[in-house]
Amino acid sequence: MKLILRSFILLFSLSTLNAKEMPPNIVFILADDLGWADPSCYGSTFHETPHIDSLAKRGVKLSNFHSTSPVCSPARASLMTGLYAERLGMTQPACHINLVSLKAHTPDKGWPHQKVISPKSTTRLDTVFPTYAKVLKAQGYVTGHYGKWHLGHEPYTPLEHGFDVDVPHTKSHGPKGSYFGPKKYSDSFTLKKGEHLEDRMGQEAIEFIKENKDRPFLLNYWAFSVHSPMFAKLDLLDKYRKKAAKLPTDAQQRNPIFAGMIETFDDNVGLLLKAIDEAGIADRTIIVLSSDNGGTIESAYTHEAYWGNGTVEEIVDIPATSNYPLKSGKGTIHDGGTAVPFIVVWPGKIKAGTKSDSYFSGVDVFPTFVEMAGAKMPTGVAIDGVSQVPALITGEEVRDTLYGYWPNYLVERNGSIPSAWIRHGDYKLVSYFFDGKNNKHRYELFDIKNDIGENHNIAAQNPERVAKLSAMLKQHFVETEAVLPKLNPNYDPQAKAPQK
Repeated sequence: MKLILRSFILLFSLSTLNAKEMPPNIVFILADDLGWADPSCYGSTFHETPHIDSLAKRGVKLSNFHSTSPVCSPARASLMTGLYAERLGMTQPACHINLVSLKAHTPDKGWPHQKVISPKSTTRLDTVFPTYAKVLKAQGYVTGHYGKWHLGHEPYTPLEHGFDVDVPHTKSHGPKGSYFGPKKYSDSFTLKKGEHLEDRMGQEAIEFIKENKDRPFLLNYWAFSVHSPMFAKLDLLDKYRKKAAKLPTDAQQRNPIFAGMIETFDDNVGLLLKAIDEAGIADRTIIVLSSDNGGTIESAYTHEAYWGNGTVEEIVDIPATSNYPLKSGKGTIHDGGTAVPFIVVWPGKIKAGTKSDSYFSGVDVFPTFVEMAGAKMPTGVAIDGVSQVPALITGEEVRDTLYGYWPNYLVERNGSIPSAWIRHGDYKLVSYFFDGKNNKHRYELFDIKNDIGENHNIAAQNPERVAKLSAMLKQHFVETEAVLPKLNPNYDPQAKAPQK
């Protein structure tokens, strides 16, 4: 991608402004692997999320927000930069590995058992890209990142991407074996014995709010929850075991560990809201809550529960969650992999208790935050996202098309294969690379308005619509300069995957 990199200019000083003139604070609460149907305000009858529900009552709840990828690093990179994951070349959650790669490529040869060669992803978010933190910092905001990053460790941490503060400033992409201490995450951040990681992160973020209540701030509270490893607090585990015992064994959501983890996350959301209220800044603070990708549906992740004495108990064959009525979950091309909760509270701007079906992509977060802050978008940079401020305030539609890209295999977990999708209007087209007759792409078409679960493929009955949407998807790849999969010349349908 061709970028004209320019320095950000501070347009005006904020030091002399009074509270009424100050631009709004922005608090961005991002869960990890919280599914579209996990909060009770989105339909869950098993999980209890009173504080998330209270946010929905105070603002607008979106039903059609989609991350650009069904896994964390690519989705997070899009949120920060306003760029599609395919433009960034970030197609896998590989930003914690030692290899530093800032340019994606697709090898000429692949594994014999795989028909398609997947691109090799970038493994860091390059600091040449603008971020909403850089823009707001140049505008006079104090900026803090608390929690998971997973876009690269030094020199690619939040500190190099526009944040003044980064806690825990760790190389780790998740909890180190458990959410409970003792654990050391960096030279400046250690959990004490029995201390819960999410509780500690919440308290750290609250201190940031208290320290900066008299000036405009941007707070990324990017929770480690509710990603694996699955560890719940003992009292919550007991609570949800009793609740699950009253449910049929085929209930969509009945995992007590995952439910307990969600409640701990929700508790910390509540503490953040309380801190904002007590600081007297609620009327000038925008709060956004979302998730990086869809909910985890694999029982392989739900094996461990923490007990107060440090022992571990096995719980098997219970899916972490269900994204029903959406199909599948994290790591797949279906809507369960990319549709996530998205709630926005903007006092004085957004009517409380509203709902929106407007299309909103992860790439839209950057320009939306910038407009909310009254800042200017950086010039000379190709930003894929569009500001959704009109949609949030008046319901005006600003986007009619969504895109998703997942050019990887995850056969062992969920059967996903290299693919991409486009949603235009009520229809979603899924393209499976080289998976059709004569090595052509294979297409599935769904009428999402009448088939939200993607159960009925109507591609054969709608060849003209398939042709139109596939052409739009192809043009999208051209415009984003996407690194695409290749047909594997070494493919052998009789070959087996190497044993681990």
